[in-house]
Amino acid sequence: MSREQPRNFLFAAACLMIAGCATVRPRPDYDRAAARIKGATGQAEVYQPGDEKACAVRVDELLEGGISADEAVQICLLNNPSLQAAFMDIGVARAELVQAGLLSNPSLSAALRLPSGGGLANVNVGLAQNIADLWQIPPRKRAAERSLDRTILDLARRAASLAAEAKAAYFQAVGAQERHAIGQQNLGVAKTLLDLAQARQQAGAATELDTNLSRSSVLQAELAVESDRLAAADGRRTLATLLGLTSDADSLVLLDPLPEVPSTLPDVEQLVEVAMSSRLDLRAAEQVVAAAEAELLKQYRRVFPRVDVGLVLERGERKAQGGRDVLADTARASIANGGLTAPEIQPRSARRRHTDLIIGPSLDLELPIFDQNQAQIAKARFAYEQADKTLEALERSVSQEVRGAVDKLRTAWKVAQVYRDRSIPLAQSNLDLSRDAYQAGRASFLTVLEAQRVFLESRSRYVEAAQTAASAIPELEQTVGLPFRELAPTVPAGPTQDSAGNQPQGSSPR
Repeated sequence: MSREQPRNFLFAAACLMIAGCATVRPRPDYDRAAARIKGATGQAEVYQPGDEKACAVRVDELLEGGISADEAVQICLLNNPSLQAAFMDIGVARAELVQAGLLSNPSLSAALRLPSGGGLANVNVGLAQNIADLWQIPPRKRAAERSLDRTILDLARRAASLAAEAKAAYFQAVGAQERHAIGQQNLGVAKTLLDLAQARQQAGAATELDTNLSRSSVLQAELAVESDRLAAADGRRTLATLLGLTSDADSLVLLDPLPEVPSTLPDVEQLVEVAMSSRLDLRAAEQVVAAAEAELLKQYRRVFPRVDVGLVLERGERKAQGGRDVLADTARASIANGGLTAPEIQPRSARRRHTDLIIGPSLDLELPIFDQNQAQIAKARFAYEQADKTLEALERSVSQEVRGAVDKLRTAWKVAQVYRDRSIPLAQSNLDLSRDAYQAGRASFLTVLEAQRVFLESRSRYVEAAQTAASAIPELEQTVGLPFRELAPTVPAGPTQDSAGNQPQGSSPR
């Protein structure tokens, strides 16, 4: 073997090290997650790591002049800090996938042995590689790929859930604002009744009790206004938290009123089919099953956990024979020459040492005699069966979840319609009749107070029902897995109020 062979041996080891290098680049995975989120929420823009400055600029643009419900969802997807943190899970999953595809590091061994009689040292160098990776890496990568896919789906599901929470919080805040506006209108109604009672008392047609009862009604209305103001402020703060805002929540301007739900919704069975194909948690559960299956295969292939093959290089010194058998050498020389011949005697000074370089393959195999990875295989099989049953249970629950969400939406909207179209007009009419009768002396003040209480309560109940119906919309979106506008393309907005809190002409009072 030439002198260059040890150098080539080391060069091969260096090449193996360079070939094993890999980098973690999760950007394409971020893009996949963003596409999933856009499909689930119907929004055009989603935060991605590295886009912080652009997102901040876009959020400021959306906040300028007030925000709609869709804009609130958009801001949430761009600026929510918990969602931004969740993106790092994708980077972790990508790193685990890269790690799963790497060969195990080769092992390098060296030994030096010094002869007691002096001379050159014996050197042994070995380079070995575990080739069990060749059949273990494929299932290991498949498991890591499924885990990455599940992480992306989990992130998209989290984003969709945050979007639903933001929309629900928006409607909660709008409902609280409308209750506050109604409270102020109710206070005006109470003060009008107080003026009527005071005027009749001055005219001698009413008692001081009537006036005091009216003052009590005004006081209760004032307290209700303060309570509604605090609820409205809390609603805006909750919304601001979901949007990731640090500014004063009172500065939030909410442009959309509570929406009206169409009287007809898609067929429930159709919604169930849509949910089966669109629900991200179902897709994530499928990836869990696939990952568990890959893990089971990986454990089967780990029966031979380590099979090392390599090369061994040995350098050793070989000495010339130290002594001679004179009789045997004389006999051999005489036979060869046909007569008595003395053997050739090599002088000691002429005797030389020889160096041998020996290279050859090596094999190191762990025999699976006692530990055949039985326990890990059984564990992986149980995990696979568990994942499969969990997916089945989730599929069975989807149908009922969709039916429940649709029923909740329809019921809430029906209740709101009853209050708006029947209860409030009737209560308004009764209040007007009782006030006219009281002013004419044909009804007691208690009758007027009772009519006023029913009227004010009907208005408040209507807003609560409309708020419940509005909150049921994002719940249905989350249950089905698609934006509501794709399920019901035309969703008319509810009646709006002017800056004074008055209803537009032709709409029922709230």
